[in-house]
Amino acid sequence: MMGRLTHALQATPHNPLPRLRHREFRLGLAMVLAVAAISLLLARNDWIASHGLSPLTLAVVLGIVLGNTIFPRIARETAAGVDFSKNSLLRLGIILYGFRITFQAIGAVGWSGVVADIATLTLTFALALALGRKVLGLDRETAVLIGAGSSICGAAAIMATEPVVRAPSHKVSVAVATVVVFGTLAMFLYPAMYPWLGLSEHAYGVYVGSTVHEVAQVVAAGSAIGPAAGNTAVIEKMLRVMMLAPFLLFLGQWFRRRHNDGQQTKAGLGIPWFAVIFLGVSALNSVQVVPEAVVKELIGLDTLLLTMAMTALGLRTHIGAIRQAGARPMVLGFLLFGFLVAGGYAINWGVLQLMA
Repeated sequence: MMGRLTHALQATPHNPLPRLRHREFRLGLAMVLAVAAISLLLARNDWIASHGLSPLTLAVVLGIVLGNTIFPRIARETAAGVDFSKNSLLRLGIILYGFRITFQAIGAVGWSGVVADIATLTLTFALALALGRKVLGLDRETAVLIGAGSSICGAAAIMATEPVVRAPSHKVSVAVATVVVFGTLAMFLYPAMYPWLGLSEHAYGVYVGSTVHEVAQVVAAGSAIGPAAGNTAVIEKMLRVMMLAPFLLFLGQWFRRRHNDGQQTKAGLGIPWFAVIFLGVSALNSVQVVPEAVVKELIGLDTLLLTMAMTALGLRTHIGAIRQAGARPMVLGFLLFGFLVAGGYAINWGVLQLMA
């Protein structure tokens, strides 16, 4: 049986499809890899790095440009590799993201940092659903994606959430756009506010790490005050990133148990297994059994895989679909940003008073 199946799938002059798909895969993967490599090189530029533009952000922008100019002409010859990057490489990238996180981060920021992260994440995401669905009239997928990006870790959280909610590419790109716009604004706003916040460098670092969108943006906003603030901000942010796995598990169950109209369904528990493995990798990294040099290489590979996934996302995004989404997603992103700045400060201040 297997022999006959293998023979049937072999390319012949009358059956060129398998060979075509193999060629599509290689060409598409090569194109995605090339754009991702360009994004990684651009991200090393001092000016670009100083503005907190990560390779992921650059990749999706370049992908959108190509996706609306060149890619439609060669989509048939490259689609297999592009879609593989957008789906399979994304999941692998999220799994390897666990090597950036250790459970020891909890001890470094203290339980007050943990409580601040949990409270900020929960309230921000709940607000995204309430405002997005009931006030702005957005569809559930868009509200969830923007809420995930704002409450956890920006573009990486949006990309990790996409396989769970199965949102189309243009909705993912709209959500990423809110992270880029308001996360970039945060990099300049937070240091400017510091003299009036009444926080120590450590407390300011916790505030930044628990409320700013992207890791690169956290580094910029925290380091602008000093090394102590920068280090604390990154640790707090990594702790927040670690909450991605339980968030995805909850989200997977919630989406599987509800129809679009909110009615309960008998669908079974939907577990995004890549999130479980991500948590396992984080635990493995915490016990430090993998050599540091290997971890460093794996983090580099992870950055490449996530950049490739963002490139593929951009290639599959059409400007017309984003334009059709209108201004409401950006309004939601703005409202959540306002809550993170003001509400996040209130949460951090309250936690400090209660747990001092």
